[in-house]
Amino acid sequence: MRRTLPIFGVLAVLLVAIAVVNPVFVEPAGFLAFAKRAAPLVILAAGQYFVIVSGEFDLSVGSLVTAEVVIGARLIDGNEAATWPVLALLIVFGLLVGLVNGVVTTLLKVPSFITTLGMMLVLSGAVFLWTGGAPRGALSQGFRAFGRGSLGPIPWSVLILLAVGAAAVALTRANFGRTLAATGDNERAAALSGVRVARARILAFMLSGLAATVAGILLGGFAGVSAQVGQGLEFQAITAVVLGGVALGGGRGSVVAAMGGALTLEALFTLLNLYGISGALEFTVQGVIIIAAVAVGALRLPLKLRPSA
Repeated sequence: MRRTLPIFGVLAVLLVAIAVVNPVFVEPAGFLAFAKRAAPLVILAAGQYFVIVSGEFDLSVGSLVTAEVVIGARLIDGNEAATWPVLALLIVFGLLVGLVNGVVTTLLKVPSFITTLGMMLVLSGAVFLWTGGAPRGALSQGFRAFGRGSLGPIPWSVLILLAVGAAAVALTRANFGRTLAATGDNERAAALSGVRVARARILAFMLSGLAATVAGILLGGFAGVSAQVGQGLEFQAITAVVLGGVALGGGRGSVVAAMGGALTLEALFTLLNLYGISGALEFTVQGVIIIAAVAVGALRLPLKLRPSA
């Protein structure tokens, strides 16, 4: 609980500030629209949490989101009957990308920063090669319903977000979650205690790939088909996780706080937009948050673990 209070306190302040500028925000429809808009990033942050808490990074999720949307539109091409088979294929593809990231990182000993950066470039290049920079095809109405439809007054994206959040919390409270945290805290000690470190990290990358797939499905629903739909989302997801207090070196953090960090980041961007501040400042904000998080993490290291001058 103590890990989540600070970030949700900041979120509450930002939500109040938004409501002062835009009173419509406090109405149910206004708040649900905010939650609907934030859902893809919050889901991405949940997936990124599992990778970061294990001591790794996943820079490929933004490109994977774009690939999922582009592939989905090309294969469905407006055919309603193809919706569910393509959705299943996209889920398998996201898991496969996560599996490749995990295997290359853990078994081939390639640093995850390099592995996922390479995957980001591979996916971006493949999308451009396949589309020529102009995605073709169209998503069916059934596909788009996940991002733009609703069950009564509640958007499907919000319901999916709640389901993903509940699943993520359940995983962190199970042995798997404790195994990941132990791996990120001290890989050698975890291995000596019987933890299958490689398998845990591979599963973490697969969860990240699955989260990117779900986020892509939602974004395809209300943002449409674009070769830039996932651009920059990998950095937003990492920023959200560290904003939620998750240690970049792994071993410490809460998935609820990571998701709260994503909501806080979305609220901050919303407030900046309401004040007419340039969207380019978003990158500056993300950079400051990441640098500050690393600095705070370094200050928290026990004195005996700090390098000597």
